[in-house]
Amino acid sequence: MKQSKRLALVGFGEVGRTIARDLIALGFTDLVTYDIACTSADSGPSRAAKALGVTASATPDVLRDRDLVICAVTAAQTLVAAETVAKHLDANALYMDCNSAAPSTKQQASRIIDAAGGRYVEAAVMTVIGPKGLQTPILLGGPHARGFLSEYVQLGLDAKVYADTVGQASSVKMCRSVIIKGIEGIMMECLLSARHYGVEADVLASLNDMWPGQDWTTLSGHMIRRSLQHGKRRAEEMREVAKTVADAGVTPHMTSGAVARHDWAAGVGKRVDGYAIQGLAPVLDAVRADISATAKASAVKT
Repeated sequence: MKQSKRLALVGFGEVGRTIARDLIALGFTDLVTYDIACTSADSGPSRAAKALGVTASATPDVLRDRDLVICAVTAAQTLVAAETVAKHLDANALYMDCNSAAPSTKQQASRIIDAAGGRYVEAAVMTVIGPKGLQTPILLGGPHARGFLSEYVQLGLDAKVYADTVGQASSVKMCRSVIIKGIEGIMMECLLSARHYGVEADVLASLNDMWPGQDWTTLSGHMIRRSLQHGKRRAEEMREVAKTVADAGVTPHMTSGAVARHDWAAGVGKRVDGYAIQGLAPVLDAVRADISATAKASAVKT
């Protein structure tokens, strides 16, 4: 069934594309996306938009006359996106902020959108959106969250209003990420070292014994590959997590370390296509080989 609401997406990366796919399946055929990468017809967002039949633009003018704007950019671009969109948002339009940002960042974004006459809705996406799409658990926040849910019941979201104020929903996601994204960084560091000493099998066996019911070999391989593939995005989110922790009066020692590790993994990921390597040992060997090659190159320069 064709839907009458006019929707727009800001950012057409993995999250934006997944949302677009599900919206099209629900009958939202008049979809547009604003992504700065769409300046090139050969960019990933441009090609994906064309394949899905979504109108893509590298300028925000395309956002005018839209009833709902769904923003899914990287964490560092949360405020930039809000400031850009606010200038082109129709009065009373809804702005659903799905970005992984600190509560204080979300609050600032909400002030920008509301001051422009829009209706800001905080959305904390609580897990990877790829497998479930619009059915991914989402916590909503802000004074317009309840109105959004009732107005867009046809989306079939697995969402609930967590708070009528902005910030609480994102605090759940950010505090959770201390553990989730932090473990990814710790696992990378642990197993790269264990591989050097030839003891990774015993380390993993110990983890399986301490926390039974989890296949730590498979899980750790997945974590390491994801960090290599999405390290830049994870580092950006963890900077927002560190801000969340600091705003709570706690020094973010562990989170800051995870930022550095994911940043490092992003650099390695550009040289090593780690996500395509199957098996834990091969991906560890590929990363360790890169470490060795980088160290040798650095020694030659000095």
